Amino acid sequence: MLTITVPGGELFNEATEEFSTVEETKLDLEHSLVSLSKWESIFEKPFLGPGEKSNEEILEYIRCMVITPDVPADLYFRLTNENLTAVNDYINAKMTATWFAEEKASASREIITAEIIYYWMLSHNIPLECEHWHLNRLFTLIKVFNQKNAPAKKMSRGEIAARNRKLNEERRARLNTRG
Repeated sequence: MLTITVPGGELFNEATEEFSTVEETKLDLEHSLVSLSKWESIFEKPFLGPGEKSNEEILEYIRCMVITPDVPADLYFRLTNENLTAVNDYINAKMTATWFAEEKASASREIITAEIIYYWMLSHNIPLECEHWHLNRLFTLIKVFNQKNAPAKKMSRGEIAARNRKLNEERRARLNTRG
């Protein structure tokens, strides 16, 4: 969860032609499958898909991330550049200590939507409570399940020959023979 502070200040109401003072507000945000799902239900397109998001779409995603109750609508227009940077850094954070050995990136053309991620969760028996986890942490858990459940990788002919050579050398050394 990320907590940001939106600064207060003086605002001018054009309808009443009066100034009003607003206090600073703390917002709690969650970059989770729930947020992603809310955003996709509004725009009916994949959030994780290719292409840039408009300012309206980005602002709406921030609204979908907010878990603080009863936030005034005008508050989102008072977000500072520092607030937006903090949100962006939070979205891009790894949020886990798990790391994976370098591997070739697959050229999958599958478009990832909230429903695909829910499918992955359910097929791996990941509890639905995890839909509130940081999205990158959830992706890491799904990747761990995929790797742990994958069949053992077959060895190449070169790897088999190297293994056999090593085993033969160990046997010769242990038995004091030459072949």
